Amino acid sequence: MVMKSGFAETAEWFGVRLGIIFAKIPITPNQWTVLSVVPAFFGFIALASWHDMWLGLGLFVLSALIDAIDGGVARVTGSVSSLGAYLDGMMDRIVEGFLFFGLMLFGLPDSSVMGYVVPMWVWLSLLLFVGSALVSFARAYADHRKVITDPKKLRKMGGILERAERLVIVFAGMALFSVSAAYLNGAIIIAALLSCATLLQRIMFVVRNAE
Repeated sequence: MVMKSGFAETAEWFGVRLGIIFAKIPITPNQWTVLSVVPAFFGFIALASWHDMWLGLGLFVLSALIDAIDGGVARVTGSVSSLGAYLDGMMDRIVEGFLFFGLMLFGLPDSSVMGYVVPMWVWLSLLLFVGSALVSFARAYADHRKVITDPKKLRKMGGILERAERLVIVFAGMALFSVSAAYLNGAIIIAALLSCATLLQRIMFVVRNAE
């Protein structure tokens, strides 16, 4: 059985602490959720048009911070809702799309894996398709098809690399890009491969826990 990672629990704890602070601002959790897309859009522009890695990184970190605030505010104010969960998931996918497409258009040098040269856009496409889309889809589709209906089981689906960990790995690579592009390339490849492993974990979890 796949349990929630210690990293995910720490991120949730951090989100609640942010929620206590930002709940005083007259902005609803759903409004915070939508606001997270704004810095991500400008982060995309920074990467794709201005080719500024540091500015892009800063804007996407800001987006991630706002994303943490929305969930924290919802928990602190007791306003957690199905609509909020839906909007959060949709905005997360849009933000990651901006990030990975931005890195594609930024233009990273090709990588060599086991002697084979692979363009980085291939790895970024894999990360976008599997990491951002299919990993979340695996849980949502299990619920949609009523294969697993117990909310507690769905929350336990987890995996080796969920969204928070995925972003941390890519952000770390972006931060080290000025040292060497190889660090960012390596971070993207690792995140892509671990996302594939996470997808397999979730499929196996559903098969084992089918109702």
